[in-house]
Amino acid sequence: MRRAYYAEVAGRYWRRSVTEAEIDQGLLDFPDDELTAPTGRFVVGRLDGRPLACGGIRLLDPVTAELTRVYVDPRARGTGGGAALLRVLEDAGRALGAERVRLDTRSDLVEARALYARQGYAEIPAYSSGPYAEHWFEKRLV
Repeated sequence: MRRAYYAEVAGRYWRRSVTEAEIDQGLLDFPDDELTAPTGRFVVGRLDGRPLACGGIRLLDPVTAELTRVYVDPRARGTGGGAALLRVLEDAGRALGAERVRLDTRSDLVEARALYARQGYAEIPAYSSGPYAEHWFEKRLV
């Protein structure tokens, strides 16, 4: 799932297909080490038994969690899987003690931005910086 996520977001950013070597390098450049217990989680969503969605959540501070690597395969878009994935990630955030969840995303990821807005995420001022952070969202969990 992480490879599919990286292939899509990098390919859309670069506006071309991404090579396997570029995916390998991207996974090394952006590791998911923080998405494990005790301060994070990574989940995989399935449709008819096939892994078609994923996402991670990690604590930024004791009451703030951050979503990252949220991805729904194009074959599963429009099925409600994205909303279900966010609910699972939000529950994981609550279990970590978070009172709010934040995320950043790019302008070209219009489907993701629409999903977040539909699920109650509001745009907020920038809370982070990075080459791919163009929009910032937050949702209260309590």
